[in-house]
Amino acid sequence: MALAQPEPGGMLQGRTDPRIEARTGPLRGTLATTACMETLQVGYLHAVAAAAGCSLSQPFPDNGIDWQVNHGAPDHVVDDEVTIKVQLKATYQIPPRPAGPTFAFTLDNEHLVKLARTPVAVHKILVVMLVPRERDQWLAAGHDRLDLRHCCYWTNLAGHPVTGRRRTTVRIPTTRIFDDRALCEIMTRVGSGGTP
Repeated sequence: MALAQPEPGGMLQGRTDPRIEARTGPLRGTLATTACMETLQVGYLHAVAAAAGCSLSQPFPDNGIDWQVNHGAPDHVVDDEVTIKVQLKATYQIPPRPAGPTFAFTLDNEHLVKLARTPVAVHKILVVMLVPRERDQWLAAGHDRLDLRHCCYWTNLAGHPVTGRRRTTVRIPTTRIFDDRALCEIMTRVGSGGTP
């Protein structure tokens, strides 16, 4: 009597699961795309903060601000540790490498009012992540790297006016890529008593 040997993936030779044949990639969970986008941008923020030597904390409840980033350095003038507040947003509606010096992003007025308030004790920035529409394009891993796609951009909206009835379109500079160097520069400016 001959026994069928299982294949490395667990199926018996010559037999396939029709559900697996119908899809072209791995079986992904059913979590909503927007929830997955939030998780991806948090991963991006964590990676940037780690490379910049910053610590993170998450207010609970968040009250409109997602994260606080702390940067300790003896060269800071105002304190040995400075903090900024970060509001994260993500979209797949804007293609990678936006053309021009800025791209448009729409915020609920309630969020804009919080981000635009001035003067403040703790500065705030908006970080917008552009992601591919398809989740299977969000990241690629290799032996020497982990690539997250596409990019995060940051801006300081202090003093920005509310112009829409419920939502306002703001302009995000394409030169302000949010990475570890940008975060260190932001913290250096804040640590010397300036703005992000």
